[in-house]
Amino acid sequence: MDNNASRVEIGNKIKELRNQKGLTQEELADRCELSKGFISQLENDVTSPSIATLVDILQCLGTNLKEFFNDADDEQIVFTEADFFEKTDTELHNKIEWIIPNAQKNMMEPIRVTLEPNGSTYPDQPHDGEEFGYVLSGSVTVIIGKRSIKAKKGDTFYYTPHSEHYIKANGKTGAVFLWISTPPNF
Repeated sequence: MDNNASRVEIGNKIKELRNQKGLTQEELADRCELSKGFISQLENDVTSPSIATLVDILQCLGTNLKEFFNDADDEQIVFTEADFFEKTDTELHNKIEWIIPNAQKNMMEPIRVTLEPNGSTYPDQPHDGEEFGYVLSGSVTVIIGKRSIKAKKGDTFYYTPHSEHYIKANGKTGAVFLWISTPPNF
């Protein structure tokens, strides 16, 4: 991005914030101990502020540099099947779909697991965190250490993975379930 493009963005964003606060250019200038002419030039991309001046202006507008430059509005919120990443394990007869791409950087990581009849997930070693699942179709057995717990369509499961753990599908129907780990573990 060249300097002109970034200056236009700064000027427009400052103008938007000022309007949201119901301030005139003069009122903002008074609060920041700047001239109305400087605010006007800034908003119209005639000049750009020093970092110190920008920090002062943003403080007068009730925000800060981090919030001002955060492009959270551009962050993808909804993901479709085209965004999913999938991996099939022919030995264990499962398909894992990462339904939120790059979830490893998030607090939790959801996947959709499809198990063929008698298919299972790979046995996972004990680790920190928590795991939650929701059975979408079929039925499964959740194996945690020496415990085996059945869950059918519409059931949920939740546990802390202190022992080796995996999930096995019913022999006749197979299963599909959402599986969410926090922190990311898949």
